[in-house]
Amino acid sequence: MTVKVRFFAVLRERTGVSSTVLTFEGSPSVHEAWQLLQQQYPVLGPFSECVTFAVNREYVNQHHRLHDGDELALIPPVSGGCDREVQ
Repeated sequence: MTVKVRFFAVLRERTGVSSTVLTFEGSPSVHEAWQLLQQQYPVLGPFSECVTFAVNREYVNQHHRLHDGDELALIPPVSGGCDREVQ
């Protein structure tokens, strides 16, 4: 199954891409997709505690299961919105 991932704002700047496609077997959770993305783009690591996720334009938590054709959006904190400083 495939999931399109969209990066916004500082996440797009740091990764250098606006989107990518992930391929999985089965139905992974958002958390599993996030872990894979951090392996592919290590610059995402510092955002682990502050990124918000949306699937098909609906906010979800990390336990949400992804399905074939879903669009996963990674939304960084806006105007500070993170308890720790991201370098």
